[in-house]
Amino acid sequence: MASLRNLKIKTGTCKRIVKELHSYEKEVEREAAKTADMKEKGADPYDLKQQENVLAESRMMLPDCQKRLEASLADLKGILAELEDELNQKEGPEIEEARTIIGEVDKLFQTTEA
Repeated sequence: MASLRNLKIKTGTCKRIVKELHSYEKEVEREAAKTADMKEKGADPYDLKQQENVLAESRMMLPDCQKRLEASLADLKGILAELEDELNQKEGPEIEEARTIIGEVDKLFQTTEA
């Protein structure tokens, strides 16, 4: 049985993962710039290798985060549909917030696919 409390939890989870994804994207950009700067300055090969490892680890987090976001989005959509069917609730601040988050995440996935 779906409840507004579960809907709020799933909505919060989606928000958190979106925030996490943006954080990882910024981290990859920052680390890539740092790696490029180290290459230009002719840094020690060991330091450069370590920086490349840091960059690779940051890049590995992106697909994982996207998978978690997809799963969380599916859960949110399922709970929202269940709430609308079972409780016949189509309005309310929690439902509007959930719809907004679903729209944002769908738009995010469309821009990453394009």
